Amino acid sequence: MSTEARFAAGDWYAVVGEQVTVLLPGSQRERVAALWDLVDAGAGPDAALDALLAGGLSSLEHFALVAHGDDATRLIVRGAPSATVTATAGDSIVSAVPGTAWAERLVTGVTSLRITLTGDGTADHVLTPGIARVSVVELGTPTTTEAVDAPVATSRPDPEPQADPEPTPSPVAEPTPEPVPEPAPEPVPEPVPAPVAAPAPVGLGLEDAPTGETPTVDDWPDRDGQTRAGAPVPEFARPPIPGQELAPEVVSQPVASLVFSTGDVVSVDRTVLVGRAPEARRFSSQDQPHVVTVPSPHQEISSTHLEIRPGAGADHGSAIATDLGSTNGTVLAQPGLEPEELKPGIAVSLIPGAVLDLGDGVTIQVTNP
Repeated sequence: MSTEARFAAGDWYAVVGEQVTVLLPGSQRERVAALWDLVDAGAGPDAALDALLAGGLSSLEHFALVAHGDDATRLIVRGAPSATVTATAGDSIVSAVPGTAWAERLVTGVTSLRITLTGDGTADHVLTPGIARVSVVELGTPTTTEAVDAPVATSRPDPEPQADPEPTPSPVAEPTPEPVPEPAPEPVPEPVPAPVAAPAPVGLGLEDAPTGETPTVDDWPDRDGQTRAGAPVPEFARPPIPGQELAPEVVSQPVASLVFSTGDVVSVDRTVLVGRAPEARRFSSQDQPHVVTVPSPHQEISSTHLEIRPGAGADHGSAIATDLGSTNGTVLAQPGLEPEELKPGIAVSLIPGAVLDLGDGVTIQVTNP
């Protein structure tokens, strides 16, 4: 079966590795963290199943596990998940019978597999190795005729043979033109001293600032004082980084899509501000950013916590994220890399499959637009 994978956003976790994909409900976050370390290291289905059952089967009412074999696909479902399998031998549905531990099937010749967890959404987001919040997962050939965005490989054509250039004719000397008398110089007006600009008032927007510089972190205060205190961070100058070009406020085509664990999906065609009560005071009225408010029952997320915007210069065509000096920080997990905590004010380029963890159970997955 092809390893092509897609998903519809939801509140279940998908832990995706090279050999196995595990689907767990949102209540199993502790199991998800342990499974990701194991699956990312290349663990097979037996090792993943051992890790799942380590906490006891009674506390794990629902899950699904898919092992991607070369000759056959192994499928285990327990509780709510239901799988529709399309294979050379015909279509079938795999679901657990109430009162049984789980349903297990080993199928050969699988061309596509759709696992429904909650709802019946359209799986139109590309699923890459990592962790995502999902409601439906499809593996293999798409079941619809809609094409899924994918990079197109291009090749450089062989150069056509060039004909021998024709001989260049010898230059013919042109007659020397008669000199033209220069006009008399016009009187130069007296210079007028330039007016002295008044200092910019406190709270001046970016579009009005005399230097065009971005405000410092002091312009993003956590006004309500409700954020749970974390480690102090030093003051910093927010992006652009010195020498890096600033992207336009609005780009013609989105560079990425952001799939929030809350179910929201936002296109990155301009700046996106995320927080418990985000503010957009530095933007002009015609260039307003996307403002996304996320829940934070334990007050771990700052009012204006994170900025994601189209990149410029070397980052042109991709989305970049900047922690805005949040109290408790932002953790970034990129596919194939160790999770890292964003440094306040340092813009980091995001690749499809990256997951941003803001705390309080709120995550953002970066996908292709």
